[in-house]
Amino acid sequence: MKLRLYNTLIRKKEEFRSLKKNKVGLYCCGPTVYNRAHIGNLRAYIFEDVLRRVLEMNAYEVKHVMNITDVGHLASDADEGEDKMILGAKREGKTVWEIAKFYEEEFNKDIKSLNIKPPTISCRVTEHIKEIIETIKKIEKNGYTYESDGNIYFDISKFKHYYNLSGHKPNDEETEARVDEDSAKRNKSDFVLWFTKSKFGNQDMQWDSPWGRGFPGWHVECSAMSIKYLGEQFDIHCGGIDHVNIHHTNEIAQSEASTGKHSWVKYWLHNEFLVMDKGKMAKSAGEFLTLTNLEKKGYNPLVYRYFCLGAHYRQQLKFSWEGLDGALNTYNRCKEKIIELKEKNEQFKETEYQEEKTEEYMASFTNAINDDLNTPQALAVMWSVLRDEEIDTREKLALLYRFDDFLGLGFRSYFRDKVDVPKEVKKIMAQREDARMHKDWQKADKLRDRISEAGFMVIDTDDGPKIEKGE
Repeated sequence: MKLRLYNTLIRKKEEFRSLKKNKVGLYCCGPTVYNRAHIGNLRAYIFEDVLRRVLEMNAYEVKHVMNITDVGHLASDADEGEDKMILGAKREGKTVWEIAKFYEEEFNKDIKSLNIKPPTISCRVTEHIKEIIETIKKIEKNGYTYESDGNIYFDISKFKHYYNLSGHKPNDEETEARVDEDSAKRNKSDFVLWFTKSKFGNQDMQWDSPWGRGFPGWHVECSAMSIKYLGEQFDIHCGGIDHVNIHHTNEIAQSEASTGKHSWVKYWLHNEFLVMDKGKMAKSAGEFLTLTNLEKKGYNPLVYRYFCLGAHYRQQLKFSWEGLDGALNTYNRCKEKIIELKEKNEQFKETEYQEEKTEEYMASFTNAINDDLNTPQALAVMWSVLRDEEIDTREKLALLYRFDDFLGLGFRSYFRDKVDVPKEVKKIMAQREDARMHKDWQKADKLRDRISEAGFMVIDTDDGPKIEKGE
């Protein structure tokens, strides 16, 4: 099956065709480095990593560009509120530069822990002020800007395609509700390209410009940097579903206004929210979970990756500790089966598939993953392979490794740790097995919890329970 992707711009799946043969330009909205990324943010990067892997496995050379927003992103999605970098600096008593450096490093640690491939190019806003100013100058020259109250605004009434991505109409209540009243604007949805007069007169991050000393608006950074590294037209732009109505809509307007070309980006892909009981996870609410929080509770970051792969990227994913525990148990069973396969094939070398059945599994997996990155269906195929006792074990392992090139769960790095199990823990293990034999599941669960409290983890396999050190 040829690769098909859901394009937000046309609101349906379509066959992917790159602008240049065998090459893909991919731009992904990166972090605003004023705080740690929460696990909802990280779901987006897992989705984008799967997309990149699928493109590469379809024989495309991918140039992946991601921005690092270290200035200009105000507290709302529009142009209101305080600069997020200033908020971070005030919160921690540091300079904005120190905040940016620290949280960029923390973000990169999270990405590595989740086995996400780093971008081909990671670009900081503060290192591209020249390109941003040049972009604004082109927009101004082409007649799309006006100056008001010391700031340079984009006039959306001059751009007839403004609502194409969102599908909304002028004065749409859903969009307008996210934009505060601003007497300096001609239209409520107009947005700032360059701030020279704001409530933050002592802001550390300011630069000279043709319009006065100041700093860029949030949206313009992505236009300037993506065009610099990917050209005036490229293949795919990704981001969260919350970016559709304002941020990405504004990006399209200013990019096409600066270049004079329509169809700046061919395919727009957006992931849905990770949701809690109270709604989507957001830093502005003050309560959010980070990957570090999960690790402190004993969850391997790859367990969270597995949890995310269990839902389609365009579906909301509800987070719960029970759901994460389910992913942990499933991930551990998968890991155990792969380790057993490795132990049976100590001199294993990856080879071409020989069995017809193996080729059929590969075709089923490829069809799933090429159908708009259907990771739940791909995982179902993977589990069918793991359970199939008729496939030669060498071919099974080779096939699973191939699957993991798409999934990124680290199968090749799975090895059994040598575990020195204390006598007391062995005794609890035996008691648990006895409880399970008598179908006393409540007692068995309590005994499993005691084993976990002792720093060990029970994995139930077809050959009986096995024990490992806790994650």
